[in-house]
Amino acid sequence: MKAAVIVFPGSNCDRDLSVALERATGTPPKMVWHRETELPPVDLIAVPGGFSYGDYLRSGAMAAQSPVMRTVVEHAAKGVRVLGVCNGFQVLTEARLLPGALMRNAGLKFVSRPVGLRVENVESDFTRGYEAGQRIHIPVAHHDGNYFADEATLDRLEGEGRVAFRYVDEDGEPTADGNINGSARNIAGILNESRTVLGLMPHPERAVEPLHGGTDGQPFFRSLVEALS
Repeated sequence: MKAAVIVFPGSNCDRDLSVALERATGTPPKMVWHRETELPPVDLIAVPGGFSYGDYLRSGAMAAQSPVMRTVVEHAAKGVRVLGVCNGFQVLTEARLLPGALMRNAGLKFVSRPVGLRVENVESDFTRGYEAGQRIHIPVAHHDGNYFADEATLDRLEGEGRVAFRYVDEDGEPTADGNINGSARNIAGILNESRTVLGLMPHPERAVEPLHGGTDGQPFFRSLVEALS
C-alpha cells in the first residue's frame, strides 16, 4: 500500500501518522506539502491532526483552500481512499468531502485523553479489522471536536450506515457521560457514501504500540494494508 500524508503549516501529528503508516506497511509514506498541486500515485491520502493555519477563521477552513486539497478532492472522486484524523476531519468537512461540521467542544475545554469508542460500521477498508459493536480505546486531543449536522443529514448517516465510530461510556453505551465533546448522537467518525473517505476525531495512530498505553489502533491500519495492498 502506497500512502501520502498532507502537511499544512501548523500540522503537528503528521509524523505520528507517518510512523504508524510506515509501521503497518514497511514503507515510509510520501510527505506532501500543502502548496503542491500534484500527488504521487498512492492508494491512501492521509490528512493529519494539528492546528493548520493556527485554527484561524474556523478549524480546517483555510487548509481546505490549499492547492493540494483540490488534488485530494479529485483523487477522492476517483476512489482513492482518504483519511482525515482530528484536524484532518475538520479539513475534510470544510472541503465538502464529508457532511457536517466540527464545532467547539461543549465543555469549552481542550480534551486530551483516551476515550471509549464503539465500532459501528465494519464494511469499509478502514474498519474491517474490527468486529461490529467492538469497544475500543483511542486517544483524543482536540478543542473543536463537537460534530454537528442537521437532523436530516444525521438521519441519512445513520440510515446509510455511515457512522463509523461512536463515543461510549465504560459500559459501551453512547450516553451523555461517554460523549466527551457534545457531538450529535455521540458521533466520533463518519464515512462518505462510497465508504472511501473517513473522518474521525480520535487518533488511531497514537494507539499502535504498547508504549502508547494501548494497541487498539493497530487493526485500523492493518485493515487498510490488507485492503489496499
